[in-house]
Amino acid sequence: VQLQASGGGLVQPGGSLRLSCAASGSIFSTYAMGWYRQAPGKQRDLVATITHVGGTIYTDSVKGRFTISRDNAKNTVYLQMSSLKPEDTAVYYCNVRFTRPWPWGQGTLVTVSS
Repeated sequence: VQLQASGGGLVQPGGSLRLSCAASGSIFSTYAMGWYRQAPGKQRDLVATITHVGGTIYTDSVKGRFTISRDNAKNTVYLQMSSLKPEDTAVYYCNVRFTRPWPWGQGTLVTVSS
């Protein structure tokens, strides 16, 4: 399986972005997926999870601001981010949850700055 994240960029505080992550292969729909982020000099952290049937879980720092969703027909998981803060600046990745990770893609850089 290959993972390709996109949609990052430079945004002002308070702004919004929508990230996408496309997965190759036909097994995507049977797995829970997660969005992770890694800020400069820090470890990679889990941000949000969506189960194969659409249940969602968020880390406290993004609750009410981020929304994870998926389109199994397109093998794609999304992260809608709003009310962005400078501390959201990071490289964002997606990967499978609750099992051995698939090979990490390159991620997509989100920079929140005025």
